[in-house]
Amino acid sequence: ATPSLACANKCVFCWRHHKNPVGREWRWKTDDPKMIVEAAVNAHVDLIKETRGIPGIQMDRWHDAHTVRHCALSLVGEPIMYPHINELLGELHERKISTYLVTNGQHPKAIEDLVPITQLYVSVDASTPESLEAVDRPLFRDAWDRLKSSLSCLKRKGQRTVARLTVVKGWNSDEIGGYARLIALGHCSLVEVKGVTFCGKSDASNLNMSNSPWHHEVVNFTKMLLEELNAIREEGGDDPLPEYDLACEHKHSCSVLLARVDQFAVPDPENPSKRKWKTWVDYDRFQELAARHAADPTFKFGVEDYIADTPDWAVFGADEEGFDPTDNRHRKKMKHPKYAKFDEEGVPTHDTFNEPLPAEDISKLRIQLEEKKRQIGDDVTVTALRGGEKIIDDASLMFRGLVVIR
Repeated sequence: ATPSLACANKCVFCWRHHKNPVGREWRWKTDDPKMIVEAAVNAHVDLIKETRGIPGIQMDRWHDAHTVRHCALSLVGEPIMYPHINELLGELHERKISTYLVTNGQHPKAIEDLVPITQLYVSVDASTPESLEAVDRPLFRDAWDRLKSSLSCLKRKGQRTVARLTVVKGWNSDEIGGYARLIALGHCSLVEVKGVTFCGKSDASNLNMSNSPWHHEVVNFTKMLLEELNAIREEGGDDPLPEYDLACEHKHSCSVLLARVDQFAVPDPENPSKRKWKTWVDYDRFQELAARHAADPTFKFGVEDYIADTPDWAVFGADEEGFDPTDNRHRKKMKHPKYAKFDEEGVPTHDTFNEPLPAEDISKLRIQLEEKKRQIGDDVTVTALRGGEKIIDDASLMFRGLVVIR
C-alpha cells in the first residue's frame, strides 16, 4: 500500500515503469488518512474473498487473511512525501497493523519527524554520487547529500532501521566500501541486500535479465560488505561502528540479512559459545509499545524491546535457505534445477536430486566451462549497448539456469 504515487526518483529498476507522477514536493490532491486506511483494508478483504475456490487455497490461511495485520508502505511512490504520514501510521497502529515503511532517502526532515514504526527502510541504491545519478535518476540536485542526511537520521530513530541495498549487476555492484561508509552513517539495525528483480522491458528502463544476480552472488556481495564494515569498526573513533554479522537468508527472494550483534544476538542456551539470533518481530509487544508512545510521546522504546527468536530455517547457512518447511514449493510445469550444487568456479557437483555427480561428469562439465572462458574471458564482462542497456557475460553462470522436468 502507499498514500503517495509520486516519487522524487526515477530508478532504473522501478517495477512501475515510471507510469506514476514525479516531483520534489507534494502538489497533488490529499486524501484523508483514515479514508486511505479504511479503503485499503476493505480492498484487501475484497481481493481475498475473490480467491475462494482457487485450487490449492488453504482455508485456514484464507480465513486469517481477512484480518489485516501488516502493512508495507512501499512498492510504488514515496510514502513519506504524504503530508499526513504520521496520522496514517497512527490509524494503522490503532487497528493493530504493523508498519513497514520504505523511503528513498530524499526527504531527511520527514524521516526525522516520523513517529515510531515497526521497521523503517532507507534504500541505498548506490555507493557513489555518480552511480546514484545513474541508478536512481533523482530530481534533487543534492540527492547524494540528502541520502547521507537521511541515513544519519536513522541513528536517532530508536526502532528497527534498515539500509536496503538492491544489487543491479553492471550498475551498482562495485565500490562495496562506499556502501559500508554509508551504512556507518546510520548505525542501521539491519542491512538487507537483495538482488534486483527483472520486471520486463520498457521504454523507461534499460535493464535485462543479465542484470539480476543469482543468490550466491548476493551472498558473496554481502560477505564482502561485511568485511568492509568490520574494517570500519576496527578503526574505532569517538562513535565506533557496532558489530554486524550474517543473520538470515532467503534464497527464493535472492536476499541476505546482516544484523547488529548488540541488538539481535544472544548466547545460545544450548551452546553458549554460539549465537542465537532474534531478528523476528514480536508484533503484539510492538503494538503495546506504540500505543503507549501515542498516549505519552515522552515514552521511549528501542529495538530490543520487541524482538523475537529467528526460526532455525531462516538463519544464514541453514539447509532450508530461508524456505519455511511448513510450506510446499510450487514449480511451474514441474521444472527443477538440473544441478543442485556447484563448486567455487561454477562447475556442477550435484545433480537435480542433490546426489553427487560422478567425477567423469564433473570433468566433462569443467571442460565445457573452460571452453566458455576461452570464448568470453575469465572475468565478468559488461557490454554497454546503444540506449544505455548493459549486458553481463559471466562464464561461471553457464550451468545455473538449466532445468529438467520431473
